Amino acid sequence: MSDGDRLTAIAWKRVDAAGLERFEMRRDAEAWTLGGTILLVHEGAPFEARYEVRCDQAWVTRAVAVDLRGAEGERSLRLTVEDGHWSVDGVEREAVRGCVDVDLGWSPSTNTLPIRRLDLAVGDTRAVTAAWVRFPELTLEPLPQEYRRLAERRYRYSSAGGRFVADLEVDEQGLVTTYGQIWARA
Repeated sequence: MSDGDRLTAIAWKRVDAAGLERFEMRRDAEAWTLGGTILLVHEGAPFEARYEVRCDQAWVTRAVAVDLRGAEGERSLRLTVEDGHWSVDGVEREAVRGCVDVDLGWSPSTNTLPIRRLDLAVGDTRAVTAAWVRFPELTLEPLPQEYRRLAERRYRYSSAGGRFVADLEVDEQGLVTTYGQIWARA
């Protein structure tokens, strides 16, 4: 790693189920890269998911790679993003056109993207629509979300028109330390 590169590594544990995630965030001269490995028991079956999300310096998603291994074998998803156009294997996914952020359904890591990009003042609220990767399906769909900054290191996250709500505690880098009753930093 060069002098300009930064690496942060942390782990999260599931509070409501059997699961762990090892996460790394790297910064170089051109981009931020978030990567991780999730080990999770979902509906009684063990899964392993590995991912990498590459963003530009403004925290705009540029590429996503997800590899999932479960009882039914291995599957992968590769996304590229250019000027708001999201593509899988060169085919645009029009449903998520214009989305800026990816949201990986099984990981608290991607909440960092809008938290860092929006840089909300305490008391401010902002609605966004993320390109949501559902697990274990690895499908892609738009997900309306809202971030409200409650305090210096606390946000209220809601999605799907308020059907899901969780308070997020974050560290000085905008990385989740507590995600409702679902994830906690280990």
